[in-house]
Amino acid sequence: MTIREEILNASIILEAANIENASYDAKELMLHCLNISSTDFFLKREESIDEETKLRYEALINRRASHEPLQHITGIAYFYGREFNVNSSVLIPRYDTENLVERVLKLVKRGDHILDMCTGSGCIIETIALESRLTREEAYFLGVDISEEALKVARANKAKLGADAVDIMQSDLFENLNDNLRNSFDIIVSNPPYIKTAVIEELDKEVKLHDPYIALDGSSDGLKFYKKITEEAIHFLKKDGYLAYEIGSDQAEEVRDIMASKGFVNIEVYKDLSGLDRVVIGKLEDGL
Repeated sequence: MTIREEILNASIILEAANIENASYDAKELMLHCLNISSTDFFLKREESIDEETKLRYEALINRRASHEPLQHITGIAYFYGREFNVNSSVLIPRYDTENLVERVLKLVKRGDHILDMCTGSGCIIETIALESRLTREEAYFLGVDISEEALKVARANKAKLGADAVDIMQSDLFENLNDNLRNSFDIIVSNPPYIKTAVIEELDKEVKLHDPYIALDGSSDGLKFYKKITEEAIHFLKKDGYLAYEIGSDQAEEVRDIMASKGFVNIEVYKDLSGLDRVVIGKLEDGL
């Protein structure tokens, strides 16, 4: 069979397994298997593939049919127009999170110190650094995560993308940040775990079976990390510094109240392109 026919057959298998975007995934896995671009595909789609390649492709399709995420199979996810490495140690960067980056970029200026708490793959802090075009001499960017396995991915992405202005640190939230960093940040940004524990079992198989549980579980009310980060952020932000969160679409009022209780003012909620609450940003009225 030709490459095109193999993809058509694979699409049928994925559709039968209730995989959304089955045709797209079947094609992407073929491109990955052959290590070719979309342009190459159009030139070669009527060619045949050898038996070894066919068996490799079938193995990839079987993995996807079992609801292993496409991005884990290929090791690649796209975020803000860039290609990031991913694996099962990090959340797959999602389009919704681009809303958070976009809002933070409007606040960034030369000389700022910016902290990304729960950085995972590094996609947020590295994108902010690259999009702002500020060098290490012009700004300070720090990504923090508790998981050393996640930080290996963040460091690989830093090297791959040339995000040289970004530092990466292992820490359980603010635990390993030294006293020199207190009251030093102009912006703290975070996409923390915010799924209610009881809801995790209701998520799609791609998420509940393959995303790291530690990056999903926000405890019984989903607010554990908003409370912890907000409580500590006031000691690490400058006066008039900003705290910016990605939130679940039903958490805006609760997160706003948490921030207001710790002295944040001018708290704004921003919607994503679907019209759902997605980002909350507030300013610290008085640094501590």
